[in-house]
Amino acid sequence: MAQKPSIPKGTRDFSPSEVAKRNYIISIIKSNFEKFGFQPIETPSFENSETLMGKYGEEGDRLIFKILNSGDYLAKADAVLLENKESNKLTSSISEKALRYDLTVPFARYVVQHQSEIEFPFKRYQVQPVWRADRPQKGRFREFFQCDADVVGSKSLWQEVELVQLYDSVFTELGLEGVTIKINNRKILSGIAEVIGAKDKLIDFTVALDKLDKIGEEGVKKEMVEKGIVESAIEKVQPLFHFTGTIIEKTNKLSALLATSEEGMKGVEELRFICDNLLKLGLNKSVLDLDVTLARGLNYYTGAIFEVTPPKQVAMGSIGGGGRYDDLTGIFGLKDMSGVGISFGLDRIYLVIEELNLFPETVTSKSKALFINYGESHTFEAMKTITTLRNQNIKVEMYPDAVKIDKQFKHAERRGIPFVIKEIEDSNFTLKDIQSGEQLQLNLENLIKKLK
Repeated sequence: MAQKPSIPKGTRDFSPSEVAKRNYIISIIKSNFEKFGFQPIETPSFENSETLMGKYGEEGDRLIFKILNSGDYLAKADAVLLENKESNKLTSSISEKALRYDLTVPFARYVVQHQSEIEFPFKRYQVQPVWRADRPQKGRFREFFQCDADVVGSKSLWQEVELVQLYDSVFTELGLEGVTIKINNRKILSGIAEVIGAKDKLIDFTVALDKLDKIGEEGVKKEMVEKGIVESAIEKVQPLFHFTGTIIEKTNKLSALLATSEEGMKGVEELRFICDNLLKLGLNKSVLDLDVTLARGLNYYTGAIFEVTPPKQVAMGSIGGGGRYDDLTGIFGLKDMSGVGISFGLDRIYLVIEELNLFPETVTSKSKALFINYGESHTFEAMKTITTLRNQNIKVEMYPDAVKIDKQFKHAERRGIPFVIKEIEDSNFTLKDIQSGEQLQLNLENLIKKLK
């Protein structure tokens, strides 16, 4: 007996109703992207390894799916490394390509490669899948979609203001109230590392701090110690673990804490500009919060950083994030090209909306009516009407086989099709409501009105 097929851990199949719901979210995100002036592009699902490696920090690099070279992938492998099973050193000789980890680095590559064709500032959006060799858990998958919007070629902080508004606009249209848009600045984190005497441990410091909501204060301190950050430095950073107050109060506290750090103070001023203008402009249903522990482990952020969390009644990780990267394209040879972008986590947003029961009933893409198949003598007339209705953008179909009427009714019921058209006689139609059992005799004009 053949073994039942399966799919890899961290991946999923999607049913018709699930795809319809995902498309509903994507359509709202795309329409808002375009409302804010972003243009669509697409990049390949895999890139040259050298494009991706070294751009996400040590943790990110470990999560990149490598693709074995075609053919005899061991042909170029170092025999000594192979014999000693030194897989990390061996990888570059047996794998020259990798699945993309996110959409931002491929976008930076795209900008550099197509710079002569692009009109700057360039506002682009992308909705495509990405892959991460992560441990699967609720809301975390190995294959998932990202929905990104980025601006390159402008250092204006008004871009950050607009991106927060874009987040708010999408979540408002999706009906999500109480989404929190957290904001911080990498310059502030650099300034903190400087004033506590741990500037040489900036990456270790920020990666550990970013885990505060996951492993707690003691867990963060333990990781910092393990990374070589001295106890006296950790004591100085203690106030950050309980950093409360309004946004204005928090920026004032940061100003006092970072008074001796030029870079830190620049970060405070950038944050103050973004937050002050957003507070004046107002948000619809989202909440803006300055979170000084927000670090985001990716190496390429240099200014503002964002992370979006769902309403508090949903136990879920972040549903979006992003930030400014002043030197990302520089790693591909294009200097002085500042950029800033955000990403929506489609899969997690789906789970949040599902848990809160916020999908409209009309989202699922199902037919409005099923024509009963009575055999060849009736099917042509039915297909004429079906063609007319479809030309009116009404979703209808005919059961393909002339089987028992009861079977056809049950098919419509299981599919969730609300109406069945039983008979066509003298240009009149018998329309039956599956749920109520009500039957109506309608001419074509009234049938169109009823189904619309």
